Amino acid sequence: MRILECTAERDTLSRLAQRGASLDEQVLTRTREILRDVEKHGDDAVLRYTREFDCPEIERVGMKVTRRDMEEAFKKVDQAFLRSLRRARRSVTRFHKKQVPKSFTLKGKGLRLEQRFAPLDRVGIYVPGGKAAYPSTVIMNAIPAHIAGVREIVMVSPAGRNGQIAPEVLVAAGECGVTEIYRIGGAQAIGALAYGTASIRPVDKITGPGNAYVAAAKQLVYGRVGIDMIAGPTEVVIIADGSADPALVAADLIAQAEHDQEATPVAIVTSERLAPEIAAQITEQLKTNPRNEIAARAFEQNGVIVVVSSLKDAADIANTIAPEHLEIMTKNPRRVARRIRHAGAIFLGKWTSESLGDYIAGPNHTLPTSGTARFSSALSVYDFLKFSNIIECNRKGFLKLAPHGEVLAKAEGLYGHASSLAIRRKSR
Repeated sequence: MRILECTAERDTLSRLAQRGASLDEQVLTRTREILRDVEKHGDDAVLRYTREFDCPEIERVGMKVTRRDMEEAFKKVDQAFLRSLRRARRSVTRFHKKQVPKSFTLKGKGLRLEQRFAPLDRVGIYVPGGKAAYPSTVIMNAIPAHIAGVREIVMVSPAGRNGQIAPEVLVAAGECGVTEIYRIGGAQAIGALAYGTASIRPVDKITGPGNAYVAAAKQLVYGRVGIDMIAGPTEVVIIADGSADPALVAADLIAQAEHDQEATPVAIVTSERLAPEIAAQITEQLKTNPRNEIAARAFEQNGVIVVVSSLKDAADIANTIAPEHLEIMTKNPRRVARRIRHAGAIFLGKWTSESLGDYIAGPNHTLPTSGTARFSSALSVYDFLKFSNIIECNRKGFLKLAPHGEVLAKAEGLYGHASSLAIRRKSR
């Protein structure tokens, strides 16, 4: 893992700051072909791609998960998992309930204004699958939608070669308010949710992470449906001073690096002593990590430890990177956090590992990546709501406001707008 002085290797720091969620042109081209096929041929195309990429034996009647499938899934998971899942559900529910906004009304002389919130009717959540199982993704996507009041929550997740979705994922869906589940994944699943097929009605919005083809599909269907974000590889920045335990810093860097060889693990330290100690701990801890090859590749490609002269400089660099996850392991983490403007989620102190936030703390773990924390936020209840503005005016209120509207309309050269106001001023 490279160790940099903040005044050196400007190209490396600049690359970290300017990274973006760019998608490969070949991936976009292939994804576009799949989406067109799904839009034109519906279930037939979805089944064809599902057989090619995921499950060769799947049949159309097997795409939808049945009540019996759900009952079998609950029998297969152990009670320890179920207890932990329900604990996570309570934590995430408690936090997200606080996000529910209130409609409001403003009344003036002859004028009544209202902003009214309403849930989306039908949303789709994508849960990666196949060789892995991510019940936490179900929790973080389904619970905010359920709290928002979405009536129909449709989950898609690729089946393994055996044609099944992991029972832990199905149980999470059953516990968190999902109303329909389909054993499909990849770009074809995004197409089915966006365009609809004979078996799957289209949704209003799609959320959830996936591989490059899923990300490309979400980008290409945006406009037909809403999406949460285009998620890039995961990333973490850890700010640490001389009080930090290098073993803990290393462990948390590895926790993100093991996700993906494209992950970005970065430490910013104010102690020259700490930098080599963290690097040594990474080497040592990777020896016993079953995903050490993936993590080692991430460290080789994107991992850096930056040595700075002050915590102010550390915060400045963190703001420039605008990371998905930011951990602060310093004597006074809250003081450092006050300097942070751009981060998806901020974790304060040695006891607050990012992994805690992934599963059980309560806030959402679906976070902006690739520097988009400069202008976007974590997935939330707000993503599953929309609002309408309601305007009601009587004659007295209209006569007070309309002359000003006419002046502004004429200034813009929109004489029809001005006329629609003027004609009412003469009306009884």
